[in-house]
Amino acid sequence: MADWMHWLQSVTVVDAIIVLTLVEALVLRAYRRATGRGIPSHALLPNLAAGVFLLLAVRAALLGATWPWMPLALAGAGLAHLADLRARWRQKG
Repeated sequence: MADWMHWLQSVTVVDAIIVLTLVEALVLRAYRRATGRGIPSHALLPNLAAGVFLLLAVRAALLGATWPWMPLALAGAGLAHLADLRARWRQKG
């Protein structure tokens, strides 16, 4: 297997994506505070949290740690997703 394929299947990639997601949240929050424009934190955080929890589930799978980390991460993703849907539903209704 090529070295880059091994790297793509490693926890390092997942960790890097988690860090980038957290940096994204900080940048978007700073932009909102500085300009008053952009996505409010209460609308952004559930969506980003769902993604981070899914990444944590992938990380647990890559490390072979399935119980209890995998179900906890998936439950967190589901709850964050429901919170995001609830907020969006309220906006439209």
